[in-house]
Amino acid sequence: MIDKAQIKEELIRNNLYDLQRDLLKQRRIRIFVMSILLAALLLTVVYGTLENPFIYTFSNIGNFFDYRALFIVWAIVSGVAIQVSIQALFRLEEYQAKARYTFAALSSVFLILTAIIPALKDIYPFWHFLHTAFAVIYALFILITLVPFVNWVSRENPRLKLVLQIWMIVIWIGSLLPLIILGKSGLFELWFFVTVIMFMLYLSMILFEEKIVKMSVAFLKDETNLNEAIEKIFINLDKK
Repeated sequence: MIDKAQIKEELIRNNLYDLQRDLLKQRRIRIFVMSILLAALLLTVVYGTLENPFIYTFSNIGNFFDYRALFIVWAIVSGVAIQVSIQALFRLEEYQAKARYTFAALSSVFLILTAIIPALKDIYPFWHFLHTAFAVIYALFILITLVPFVNWVSRENPRLKLVLQIWMIVIWIGSLLPLIILGKSGLFELWFFVTVIMFMLYLSMILFEEKIVKMSVAFLKDETNLNEAIEKIFINLDKK
């Protein structure tokens, strides 16, 4: 049986206790972030295909059919999941851009407001205009939040530069092409949200893994028995 008290005392003596706790914390954050992103991805696919996405936009589905409550739930889940993942990656990478934090936070607010405000042009023309404006502002805020961060990550991790550039092209060009070719339909929205969420999943997997590996190497560098040392990484020494 593992003696937690002895391990904790040993880690404190070797100045590794805080590192071990940080490792546990990063693993938990990664699991949480990826879980809410997967939930948002599933909900986006389900909601966006409730009606024909070649004909009906997300707003149409929420306002023309009996899915208004689900539309608002989808906006909350997706907006919060994307925002939380962005904020988590900013902190992980120590990305110092306070304005970007604000844009990320406001983006989810505008997405939720877009869902709450009715999009019925013939009945509520003013509210429909506001609904459309907030949707555009949401996309703009996501753009000015992600692009500078992606450029910053590319400079810090040159090996990821090409992959991240391809992701950006897939998201933005892939979203605009259906709009240009097919006109206003739900396909461009479905593509945009699915690819953005998948991109956040990719970033979360890659960047958290890189951080955890670096921390694990620092934690294990003086260990002679790696099996026992690895066990120490996964033990919650603060849990009684």
